[in-house]
This record gives sequence, structure tokens and C-alpha cells, in this order.
Amino acid sequence: MNSSDRTPADLLRSALAADPARPLVTFYDDATGERVELSVATFANWVAKTANLLQGDLAAEPGDRLALLLPAHWQSAVWLLACSSVGVVAEVQGDPAAADLVVTGPDTLERARACRGERVALALRPMGGRFPRTPEGFADYAVEVPGQGDRFAPFAPVDPEAPALAVGGIGLTGAQLVARAREDADALGLAPGSRLLTGRSYDSWDGLSAGLFAPLAAGGSVVLCRHLGQLDAAGLAERTRSERVTNTAV
Repeated sequence: MNSSDRTPADLLRSALAADPARPLVTFYDDATGERVELSVATFANWVAKTANLLQGDLAAEPGDRLALLLPAHWQSAVWLLACSSVGVVAEVQGDPAAADLVVTGPDTLERARACRGERVALALRPMGGRFPRTPEGFADYAVEVPGQGDRFAPFAPVDPEAPALAVGGIGLTGAQLVARAREDADALGLAPGSRLLTGRSYDSWDGLSAGLFAPLAAGGSVVLCRHLGQLDAAGLAERTRSERVTNTAV
């Protein structure tokens, strides 16, 4: 990645310029058997559409606080980068009552209702499927995002020194997040082309870093596994082989 990258959105733009066709996020849900692989270009397209939804339809502005109530999932990764693209602070498992808007999965709908701002719900179904019936009081992400634009331009430049992420009692600016992701990439032994397999949850910095930010900062990719504990040793060994995993953080 470029040394001039100072926000997660910068990292993604550099990855897109370097090799848009390479895998970036490969997602498994070992409770359902789901597997999704997104190239840099496909992931960036989801991010652009989501950022347009966030900035346009949801009227989010830089500095707004978004409670992100989602598990480790490829769509969660998309939302993290969309927030960075707009300048919105992603508060992972944050308090919806104190947030300007909330993004929730199906298991935290009642908690998310405490938000008095815009509410978006994700069904987290295979292939980004929609809810059979949209939850009352929420916009269904799978319904709203397909029609959004494939390119995104923020109304105002994102300040790398502004707050970008809050998780597990840690608050980071965009520049701090990138610096810490690079340090973690070094500690994990990541290099351009590395494939990191992780089963860590997205409720801590370590989980977010291994599950997205460190591989992105290193020019590598992540094999993000939800419910990895349901996989036996033989299954894990086969996944490591078939996915050409070079590093692990489980």
C-alpha cells in the first residue's frame, strides 16, 4: 500500500489501483455452509454503493456516529469502509440510543430500536439476500443498496485526524487506524499477497484488524470465518489448503 494512505478508504483505493481482480475478502459461515468471495473491485463496488446510501438516502455527515451492531461478516466489512469513505464514526456494538443512526443484523433488532435516527437492518442471508418481510421501523439494506451509484465522492474531504472508529473502549482516528493496522500486519507477518485466515469476532480491535484492516494495509486478503469452532481439525486443514492460506489469527 502507499505510504500516503491515511484513512481506511485510502487503503481500499490503493488496493483497487494496484490489482482490482485479486481476492480481498473470502467469507465463510460454518453454521450455514455459506461461502462468498469478493475481489477488490467487487468489494469496492459494495463500499461505494453503501457509502452513497449512507451519504445520500440516510443523510449522514462527517462526524455522525453510527452504531454498528453486526457480527464478523463480509457485509460488516463493507459498512466499516463505507463509514470511512463518508467520514462517519463507526461505533462497533455501540449504544444505539446515543448514535445518530444504527445498522443492525437480525439478532439485534430490538436493541437497535433505541436509535432515534435512521435505522438500517441486514438479514445477513446468503448472497446478501433481503428479509422475507422488512422489519418495522427499518430500511432493508438488501432492498436499498442495489440501486445506489457504483462510484462514490464525499461531499466533503474526510479528515484523517477526525474520529473514525470506536470498538471495545478504543477510539481511533483514520490515521491512527491505518498506522495501527500496519503495525498489526507486521506483527502477523503479512506481506503483499498474504492470505490470512481468522475466526476472531468483530467486537474487538484484534478481531477487526485481523478480519479486515491488517490484510488490507498489507496488500493481502482475509479468509473471514464465522462460527469457525464448528469446523473440525480436518476441515480446517482442508480450508487452509484450498484457500492457499499463508497466515492465521484464530
